[in-house]
Amino acid sequence: MSKDIKIKKGLTIRLKGEAEKTLSNAPRSRTFAIRPSDFHLFTPKLVKKEGEKIEAGETLFYSKQDQSITFSSPVSGTLTQIERGPKRVITKLTIEGDQEDVFKDFGILSPEGLSSQEIKKHLLTSGCWPFIKQRPYDVIANPLSAPKAIFISGLSTGPLDADLDFVLAGKEKEVQAAITALSKLTDGALHLTVADDSTSMLSGMSHVVLHKANLLHPAGNVGTQINKIDPINKGETVWTVAAQDLVIIGELFLTGKYNAERIVALSGSCVKAPKYYKTRIGSEVATMINDAGLNEENIRVISGGVLSGDTISAKQHLGFYHNAITVIPEGDDYEFFGWNKPIFNKISPTRALTFSWMQPKKEYELNTNTNGEHRAFVVTGNYEEVFPLDIYPLQILKACLVRDLDAMEALGMYEVAPEDFALTEFICVSKQPHQQIIREGLDLMYKEIG
Repeated sequence: MSKDIKIKKGLTIRLKGEAEKTLSNAPRSRTFAIRPSDFHLFTPKLVKKEGEKIEAGETLFYSKQDQSITFSSPVSGTLTQIERGPKRVITKLTIEGDQEDVFKDFGILSPEGLSSQEIKKHLLTSGCWPFIKQRPYDVIANPLSAPKAIFISGLSTGPLDADLDFVLAGKEKEVQAAITALSKLTDGALHLTVADDSTSMLSGMSHVVLHKANLLHPAGNVGTQINKIDPINKGETVWTVAAQDLVIIGELFLTGKYNAERIVALSGSCVKAPKYYKTRIGSEVATMINDAGLNEENIRVISGGVLSGDTISAKQHLGFYHNAITVIPEGDDYEFFGWNKPIFNKISPTRALTFSWMQPKKEYELNTNTNGEHRAFVVTGNYEEVFPLDIYPLQILKACLVRDLDAMEALGMYEVAPEDFALTEFICVSKQPHQQIIREGLDLMYKEIG
């Protein structure tokens, strides 16, 4: 039974530099990179060596914890470099791509006629399994577990996020094939949420329980949808899949190819011509930034969304799960008496010397300046105003800081992920790293409780 979501707690952040809905092919990247750090709580075991030729879809490494979980090359080419960090931990694999990709053939299969075990095996051997993540812990799903439900968010509400209706246009067959396959992996429902005013083709998908949500951020976060539709209790597991990853999974069944294609939104106030690019997982970010052009020199490049993405240089590569590149001004300048004068050019959830509440549709050009220094938590009640989950945000953050596992369990740690605390971190007057605190708390629970 569908359940519509209408949250009242949240914050819509309008930033300058939204990507125009025009699609270009990104110049072919010379190198592609896969970082094992993109897969949290995961230890890689190499299959290939430096100098070996590989095909697109061929296994690069597998999980040391579960050898059935494999990770495939997004392109064909030569594995040119394996970078290692302290204790010889693998930090990055660099592939010099061919001019045209040669794909490994996994065979065309119809998900309608396959059993759940056959679908699992196909996803595992092809390298598509890492696209399926689980709550609790926000890690790659355990193929031996049985989720009570699967969640897919079909709307994006974060600032400068890629428009899913645009990037999924024309991919109906691939998305439906992926949904059909995933629906067989759970005895529960496959929940798909779209915008309440959406005309997206996602609304016509079969094998789903369709929900509609308003566009107040973070309604588009899958964590918000889980909390409002079917919350997680101790001992339960749900799986999540990003909407654009459905295309890769669906194409695997329809064509037999692991086609790691991404449509990326290049956006931000520092970009001259923000727009969408068709590229591949792990491609060089500079190929798109140089094509679009920049209007500032002192910038910060973010792989992913502006609230939860990873800071990288323009010479680095697109993250495995990211479908956005955001370029905003670097905030290394400081305002004299910035705390003690009326503020017209910044967003604030309060009305204390700030006026963004008077212009709710105004777009802002924000930089990375935290506008304050790190200090102890100040109890203001602001977190609760932008946090729609039925969880006490300040209390759960403090429980993570003091490593109180019992309190973390009791407060609902099983159903949260770091991205659910991006807004509370954004408005935090104490400048505390909320997402890092939650990530470390989840790591502790995984280690101690499993």
